[in-house]
Amino acid sequence: MTEARTDQPESEAGDRAADGPETAADRARPGRWKVIFVALLVLGALAAVGWVLLGSKLLVVRHVEVSGAALAPRDRIVAAAGIRLGVPMARLDTGAIRARVERLREVESAEVKRDWPATVRIVVHERVPVAVLRRGGRYERLDRHGVTVADGASRPPGLPELTVASPGPSDPATLAALKVLTGLPERLRGRVTEVEAADPASVELHMKGGLTVTWGPPERAAEKIRLLDSVERTASGRSLHSVDVSSPEVLITR
Repeated sequence: MTEARTDQPESEAGDRAADGPETAADRARPGRWKVIFVALLVLGALAAVGWVLLGSKLLVVRHVEVSGAALAPRDRIVAAAGIRLGVPMARLDTGAIRARVERLREVESAEVKRDWPATVRIVVHERVPVAVLRRGGRYERLDRHGVTVADGASRPPGLPELTVASPGPSDPATLAALKVLTGLPERLRGRVTEVEAADPASVELHMKGGLTVTWGPPERAAEKIRLLDSVERTASGRSLHSVDVSSPEVLITR
């Protein structure tokens, strides 16, 4: 019977067993430090970007530019926008700025854009006057919604006069009259001197040369335009004083 013996001293075997776990931990330690380093680097970069955008003086508002304005003075638009120079560009609430500019009566809509690094651009789309209203000794220019765009002591040329009982953007007769007027082709709209409406279904157009067109409600505009054009092309149509196209099936002339 033989006995198996090992020539390794017990101390060497124990040392090698002890070295195993320690060596694995040593191998894992550099990987953890690398992850921590990258994370700190990313956080530092984000902090630097945040400071540049929000805390530094590098990207702040230095200029406010306005385009598209003809009726509203630039200074009044800038004042309404309420943009303070020196404010970080990233902190601007462009929606709130747009809403403030659109409260101006001359402005129908507006766009607010950041032009990095230091300019804010306000693009204004103004209301277009389509008729004039005489009220209180002054002449108000109205857009297609019945909103007063501007007013003055003298009547502006080239705009027909609006005649309704209660003019305003919430008045049905006003809206009906302006809808008829703005729906006309330029060849007819340029001849209108006055648009009158006793109620939304009773719109009348007074044309250059003395012709009165009883239009009725705004509906069926295309049919009424074709009917009016065909009547005016006839020999007798040139001498008419009034044409009623309120019901396109039944034409009434005088």
